Amino acid sequence: MRRATVLVWLVLSTVTLSLVALLVALFGDREEAVHRMARLWAKMYLAVAGIHVRVEGLAQLGSPPYVLMVNHQSALDIYALLAGLPLSFKWIAKRQLFSIPVFGWAIRKAGYISIDRDNAREALKAIEKAAQRIREGTNIIIFPEGTRSADGRLLPFKKGGFTLALKAMVPVVPIGIFGSSVLQPKGCFIPRGKGVIYIEIGKPIVLEGMDRSQKTQVMDDVRVRIEELIAKGGSRGG
Repeated sequence: MRRATVLVWLVLSTVTLSLVALLVALFGDREEAVHRMARLWAKMYLAVAGIHVRVEGLAQLGSPPYVLMVNHQSALDIYALLAGLPLSFKWIAKRQLFSIPVFGWAIRKAGYISIDRDNAREALKAIEKAAQRIREGTNIIIFPEGTRSADGRLLPFKKGGFTLALKAMVPVVPIGIFGSSVLQPKGCFIPRGKGVIYIEIGKPIVLEGMDRSQKTQVMDDVRVRIEELIAKGGSRGG
């Protein structure tokens, strides 16, 4: 019964708040207005599902912009990051999401960046667009694994996000999420129960002075730090 209630609320709230966001976007700062609506949507959904988000390391964040690299355990990661991070940011999202009626229109208004993973030329254009947005002051969140992990373990990293970071030449912030895969593993549409998601924010990695030849070095460094942050979140969660 509880899961059915959460499912109904998710569908209705997504459609309703997407429509409201589109209306709000007609006035003032459209992208920021839609992002605020998305944050409200995430907080409300987590509250209905009985899920709390605990964030550690916010003091690590100074003056943006950043490329925030986060491990991906569950669909709940989206809600947790929206609800838990007190800064504005954009997602790089797969092209198919932008085709969803109402929801797709809303995320386009929010300034999220579409990427076609099956078209290398279009993907490169998306990276160039994202790098320009970052240089203009926009924070970008990337899941370097490219997809959700089935068992919570880190998958191999894709290189695209690191190409973007080196193009933009801004600090990379490693972030570890722990707990979301237990609550809603890959393939599960609704959380299995109530609980806590832990978000651990690491120290920004400065890329100034580096070049593309050091991409693998940066990728390895970020991976090690995210693994440490996941373990740290795990220790908090018991």
